Amino acid sequence: MVFRSYDALRIFAAVAQHRSITAAAAELNLSKGSVSYQIRKLEGELGFRLFERQRQRLQITGKGEKLWRSSQLALGQLDRDIRQLQQKEPDLITIGALTYFFSRWLSSRLMAFMEANPSIAVRVEPITGITDLEQSDIDVAICWGSGKWTNFEHHLLFKCPARPTANSSVAAKVREIGMNRALREIPLLADSSGSTGWQEWHHKAGLDYRPMQNRLLIPDSNDRVQAVIDGQGIALWDALVQNELDSGELCYLSEVALDDVGYYLVYTALATDRNAVVETFIDWISHQH
Repeated sequence: MVFRSYDALRIFAAVAQHRSITAAAAELNLSKGSVSYQIRKLEGELGFRLFERQRQRLQITGKGEKLWRSSQLALGQLDRDIRQLQQKEPDLITIGALTYFFSRWLSSRLMAFMEANPSIAVRVEPITGITDLEQSDIDVAICWGSGKWTNFEHHLLFKCPARPTANSSVAAKVREIGMNRALREIPLLADSSGSTGWQEWHHKAGLDYRPMQNRLLIPDSNDRVQAVIDGQGIALWDALVQNELDSGELCYLSEVALDDVGYYLVYTALATDRNAVVETFIDWISHQH
């Protein structure tokens, strides 16, 4: 026989603890008759006595003692499991971010959001650009660009002008052969918008966009920073590489900058329609500096 009565074990445990039908009934808010009936029924199902009455007192039997110890462990674990199951699962937000932006701006601030919103779990998904949002479960992303996206809702988080950037040896070569020739002969590393950023910069600088054919494509933005430091080409970078500019690892190659670019919050209508967790994050990050 497999015993399955959770309530009967509860009643038995209370009687065993108090060694009293009356005290157990008071604790469980049951009548003494009901408690006595459940104990007799349980003994009948088990096939052995749980208590002996001696001089108006209940004495637990040896088998009853073993069952009580086992039931304490089992019921205690069951209570813990039930409490855990009853706890509300934390709300989850999935944030898409360029590795470059996450490591240099968002990471140091994100703990403040989590401390202010302990009921929200955060998952950060690395992205390489806006196209990653089309086939993902990302709720909100931070993307670099000029905001010319028609298939996603977006608004500017902050402007961050970008300029052609290289290491010192590449910069020396640019000075030697001239900017116009350098832009055709030195690999131009594509940014997270693909080639759009470079096309816009050439237009602003009054130059034809004619990059060399064997361009170096490095999707991960942090890897792209390192590639520029290693002298593998020229890239458009912004103030988030200030540490490398200060150390001399990188330098700007031109005074011409893309002034109308920056970091945008990008999200689908579905994500905010109306997801309070997403709205909470958007409100928080919009007030960060």
